[in-house]
Amino acid sequence: MHLVQILLPRADNSGKAFPAEDFEWLKQELASEFDGVTLYSRAPAEGLWKQGSHVSSDDVVIFEVMTDHLDLVTWRERRAELERKFRQERVIVRHLPMELV
Repeated sequence: MHLVQILLPRADNSGKAFPAEDFEWLKQELASEFDGVTLYSRAPAEGLWKQGSHVSSDDVVIFEVMTDHLDLVTWRERRAELERKFRQERVIVRHLPMELV
């Protein structure tokens, strides 16, 4: 089994918040496809990254789904779609092997 996480910024690069509908659309899509989704959105995480000597930050929301089958081609296509929709150079989509206890 795999845990797949998607990290998305709450706002664009100018600081304008993305509409709630953008996150709701993804939540509904993932819930339908994977029979469930966890969304961490009420207390956003803070992401920091360094570009040269400049440090940038974002508030991010995290979507998680569990799946038995990991189709990397489809996940890469989804990541590219999210990069376009959220106007990001890179959206982090990561997967971790997992086991239910």
